[in-house]
Amino acid sequence: MANETLKSAKKNKNDEFYTQLCDIEKELSHYKEHFKGKTVLCNCDDPRVSNFFRFFALKFNEWGIKRLITTCYKNQDVDLFSQNTSEKAVWLDYYGNPNDNTSTDFSTVEVKELKGDGDFRSKECIELLKQSDIVVTNPPFSLFREYVAQLIEYDKKFLIIGNINCITYKEIFTLIKENRVWLGTGMGRWISGFIVPEKYELYGTEAEINEKGQRIVATNNCLWLTNLNHKKRNEELFLYKTYNPEEYPKYDNYDAINVDKTTDIPMDYDGIMGVPITFLDKYNPEQFEIIGSMATTTVDEISKGYPFINGKKKYARVLIKKKN
Repeated sequence: MANETLKSAKKNKNDEFYTQLCDIEKELSHYKEHFKGKTVLCNCDDPRVSNFFRFFALKFNEWGIKRLITTCYKNQDVDLFSQNTSEKAVWLDYYGNPNDNTSTDFSTVEVKELKGDGDFRSKECIELLKQSDIVVTNPPFSLFREYVAQLIEYDKKFLIIGNINCITYKEIFTLIKENRVWLGTGMGRWISGFIVPEKYELYGTEAEINEKGQRIVATNNCLWLTNLNHKKRNEELFLYKTYNPEEYPKYDNYDAINVDKTTDIPMDYDGIMGVPITFLDKYNPEQFEIIGSMATTTVDEISKGYPFINGKKKYARVLIKKKN
């Protein structure tokens, strides 16, 4: 049910899902070497309540960060769940705490008022984007395509959270296929849950109210998307199964065999294979080549239509081929 809540929120352009500090710490720990001397931008974050700001402020000196910029959208109240009723928003230009670089109290951080509403597409926010080296945040799921397109246009390094379904978007999948972006170090339950406002029902056994009174909705359908390299991306997937046509039938509508689990990829098949989209969590570009996808009704140079075997529709697939 938690997944249905997230899907519904995306459909209705309701993006009030806020990232827990523990999930930020778990993922960001794999990227420390990228941040020394860099300007970091969190452009979907009110610095007074954002866990992304808190994380980078705490790591500012240890990681040697040069500058931290945070901006939010249509908010001036100190409230995690803004109603976005203000025509203006606030931002922060942070260079560390000159009085105490070990302090963990950011409640008195002084913010500035933006001239506009803080929309990441506004001229004012684009100017701040140009000044940054790395963008890290949880952007609105309903604007995900547009958000990533902007990062690519301005040639920015980034680490952002998205719904697993973003893999099937033609714009995102093409970037993955071209090895211009890839998944972070974990997906699904790697992100333990999001902080949500009171109007959300707490479905599922993993939903909870934490020690701070925050309502947490667990999820298994989100991922980190990035173009920052990490060690997991270079790990080779161990293959042990051998090919036989009974276990690996071909699709009705495309010349490729079906593989139901990433762990079942046969080690001795050199043709094209259709694997679950969760394969991308294990994808090593030195070991495999991405050919295309079978995840939508579209048939073009990237997508080959939904996969069918003996007239029965299968789940979405990524088409891959082993490299010699």
